[in-house]
Amino acid sequence: MSEKRLYRSSANYMLCGVCGGIAEYFNIDPTLVRLAWVILSCFGGSGIVAYIVAAIIIPK
Repeated sequence: MSEKRLYRSSANYMLCGVCGGIAEYFNIDPTLVRLAWVILSCFGGSGIVAYIVAAIIIPK
C-alpha cells in the first residue's frame, strides 16, 4: 500500500498549484476542484481565505 501525500502540484497549476495538488491526491479532474474553489469564493468569500491558507500550509 503506497502512502499518499498532499502537495502543491508543479505540473498542473494555475496560481500556486493548490487545486492541482488536491486533484492529484484524490485522483480527480483539477477542473472540478477549481470549480469548487470558485463556488466557495462566491458564497461568502471563504474560498479565497481557504486558498491562501492552503497555499501557505501545503508543501510544494
